[in-house]
Amino acid sequence: MRINPKLLIGLGLLVVFAYFLQDLVLGHDQYATGIQKARTEKNNSFRRMKDSPLNAEQRDHFDSLQYFAPDKAFRVTAQLERFARPDTIAMPLTDGKADKYLRWGKALFTLNEQPQQLVLFLKVNDENPELFVPFTDKTNGFDTYGGGRYLDVALPAEQDKEVVLDFNGAYNPFCAYNNEYACPVPPADNRLAIPIPAGEKSFPEEDHTGHSH
Repeated sequence: MRINPKLLIGLGLLVVFAYFLQDLVLGHDQYATGIQKARTEKNNSFRRMKDSPLNAEQRDHFDSLQYFAPDKAFRVTAQLERFARPDTIAMPLTDGKADKYLRWGKALFTLNEQPQQLVLFLKVNDENPELFVPFTDKTNGFDTYGGGRYLDVALPAEQDKEVVLDFNGAYNPFCAYNNEYACPVPPADNRLAIPIPAGEKSFPEEDHTGHSH
């Protein structure tokens, strides 16, 4: 019995497509599982007095932080541009003071089919050096905290030409939960003119009746 070569080719392509589809689905599931695990751990830390920015009354009513569903479209690989001579700036805090940061570099990427860029900062004299990316976007004041959000990025190796910005990990400053904290204000350089529906949403406040709003 002779088998049509075209049928064999078709079956082969079908097998390849099936493996590709399986890898795509499992890859997304594993990614989403990792995101959800990190969010569960953060919720647990917010319930503990030692780690939490919440006061005792807030912890008594705390259920969980609110997030957008994980979406790999908001995990972007950006072109990395290091500044040859990083300058030190005083980044304003919400209490009127300032912290010193190096303008370390710049990340250039595309979202919403538009070119975007964010300045990458490195805190001066930080014991655990990592890049700090405070930013605002068009969700602020609606779905997300009005003062903007933050990203933390591992310090790239010297030879790296790219850096990953995962907006699914975007988080609120502590002053979004408790006004006793002073938090860095995202600079004008990092105001994105697009919405970023990824990461942490606004923290639900409770009024005197105990209802969230």
